[in-house]
Amino acid sequence: MYVGRTSETILNMTSFDAFYNDLLELVNKHEKNNTPLKVEKDLESNIVKIFGENITALTRAKNGLNDVTELAYATAEHHPYWNLLYNCSEIANIILEKWKSELSKKDISDIEWSIKELIQSLEKITEKINDSESRQR
Repeated sequence: MYVGRTSETILNMTSFDAFYNDLLELVNKHEKNNTPLKVEKDLESNIVKIFGENITALTRAKNGLNDVTELAYATAEHHPYWNLLYNCSEIANIILEKWKSELSKKDISDIEWSIKELIQSLEKITEKINDSESRQR
């Protein structure tokens, strides 16, 4: 009976799961050699992240924001919310770049411009919602 469960597990294991298991073995090997690593996983989405010992919250935030910015660039004008995402990520990028220093006048100006873009985008979305609701009546 135990053998049946094991073979079911093996049959249900995806190639990504196998990769993840191999990766954990590699991580364990390096940790035994005093290379501290942190592994985060989201196996349902096929995501594995590996962080070295010098990772900081700021560098993690910048790295994650790069993914958000990439989505905004990739969907530009093909999704109704792309401009909201893009301008929010631009504001966040400015802030994270200056996290340990001062915002400049140009930075403030760029943030204000992005906020204006956000307001315009929200107005367009609200207008579409209102039009849609009035047609349904």
